[in-house]
Amino acid sequence: MTVRHLLAGLVLGAIAPLSLAAGGGALMDYTPDVSNSASVQRGAANFMNYCSGCHSLRFLRYQTLAEDHEVPEDLLAENLMFTSEKPGDHILTAMPSEAATGWFGQAPPDLSLTARARGADWVYSFLMTFYVDPSKATGVNNLQLKGASMPHVLGHLEGYKVVAEGEPKEDKGGHGAHKGPEFEYVQAGALTPKEYEAFVRDITNFLSYAAEPGAKERHALGRWVLLYLFLLIPLTWLIKKEYWKDVH
Repeated sequence: MTVRHLLAGLVLGAIAPLSLAAGGGALMDYTPDVSNSASVQRGAANFMNYCSGCHSLRFLRYQTLAEDHEVPEDLLAENLMFTSEKPGDHILTAMPSEAATGWFGQAPPDLSLTARARGADWVYSFLMTFYVDPSKATGVNNLQLKGASMPHVLGHLEGYKVVAEGEPKEDKGGHGAHKGPEFEYVQAGALTPKEYEAFVRDITNFLSYAAEPGAKERHALGRWVLLYLFLLIPLTWLIKKEYWKDVH
């Protein structure tokens, strides 16, 4: 683990609870596993193919992804590096900020820290809860982020759906996890519902990794720290006993 990763983990750990307290609806269950390199690799490919046209990951380098998850250099260049030819570059979008503001009302945000600031559950829920809303310019809305200006870019994969029981309720700021709302599909997509869910899980897993690339090393180091502390307890007790033997 590098000093950069350690400092990033400490800072993000401090700000995450504050960000979550700012709002967010009831979340669908999702627990990331950033040690699952196959899932992270699939998620990276999904992100680069469907998300990187608008969103950047300016705190993550291609080379870091390749080293952490054993992506060969030739596959990295062929399948993931769409906006740069240098592995040491950060993952940036090619979309001009001013043009994006004109098209969407605001430039699409950088997603480097989204999974850490809002939570992996939030990212997963957002991608799973687009529904048809003719009143919106994009034709869709989102249960997790009402009035989102983002179109359903994965609609051709998931299909399009409506909320089964009337109009969705306004977000009241709760954070309890649940299984998710009921939807009815009005147009099938290229993937089955289970295939799309797996697709979203991989993207969410990748974004969870991107938010803290050093998480796996930090967790591994934490085990050694706990082991050290457990070994230190009897030693400190023996030292204390030696120092105080004349007093007692």
